[in-house]
Amino acid sequence: MRSGYIAVIGRANAGKSTLINVMVGEKVSIVSPKPQTTRDRILGVLTEENGQIVFVDTPGIYKAHNALTDMMMRTTDTSAKSVDFILYVLDGHEGVREEDFALLRKYKALGIPMAVAYTKIDIMPRENIPPDMAKFADSDIDLDVFPVSARKGTNVKKLKEFLFSQMPEGEKVFQQEIVSDRSERFMIAEIMREKILLKYDKEIPHGVAIVINTFSQGDNGVYEINLDIVCEKPNHKAILIGKQGRAIKEVSSFARQDMEKFLGAKVFLTTYVKVKEGQAFPFEGVWLRGVPRKLIFFVRLCPALVLPYKSICFSAP
Repeated sequence: MRSGYIAVIGRANAGKSTLINVMVGEKVSIVSPKPQTTRDRILGVLTEENGQIVFVDTPGIYKAHNALTDMMMRTTDTSAKSVDFILYVLDGHEGVREEDFALLRKYKALGIPMAVAYTKIDIMPRENIPPDMAKFADSDIDLDVFPVSARKGTNVKKLKEFLFSQMPEGEKVFQQEIVSDRSERFMIAEIMREKILLKYDKEIPHGVAIVINTFSQGDNGVYEINLDIVCEKPNHKAILIGKQGRAIKEVSSFARQDMEKFLGAKVFLTTYVKVKEGQAFPFEGVWLRGVPRKLIFFVRLCPALVLPYKSICFSAP
């Protein structure tokens, strides 16, 4: 039996999380076309008869320019140094860049076995693949390269077989039924963040955070989830809410549907949108005409000793 850890690294939006989700067979990492979607190391566990692979999904690689991106880069570098194998995911649709070769040399210097997944071949001209493969052949980097399409499943089975062959002999790290080391609360927060990134794309920055206040399952099997969406500025709050609350209603409804699929049970979701600011706001309750009774907006005053915020409450239908 073979078991081991694989760090999945690459430039932002190369398709790392999508590839892991497909190989594991479950959604263990959120996906969006926006950079910095993955902020933490997330373990996805693939278990088959011949062994187990623990995938470490890392934040995308890019030039650090603030505290968040600097932390994310350190996370990626740490992951690469503590695994049995490195899978570098390269966005084939964007083509092979000199930056990719520089990163490959950097991680290959660690002395850890390594291969390349050349992704998104389903959305790129087929004639572009041979020239990119030639770039690898002409380079000083001797690595196995696998052209794959995670969405279509092209060559994914072949890649999995190769990765299993590279794992060291050993027993399984996790039990058969475990697909991720992350808690249900963490995954619920990630699902909500994914829907925000997909809905608002470039309108809302990466500073949006999700805080789970309540996560419980009643005797009837229904999960009651109460969460905060914390954004940085008042105008971000307005964008999140949308006209008459339509945007936040849509996002919460889509998130609830994915949460129910993930948990395998009905979900009653209550969402608060909060804005951290440097001044307090008076308490004010507002009902909007023509908006369902489940849609409630209110502004709340925090004590002066607590970070003040505005909050908007929404219960997803």
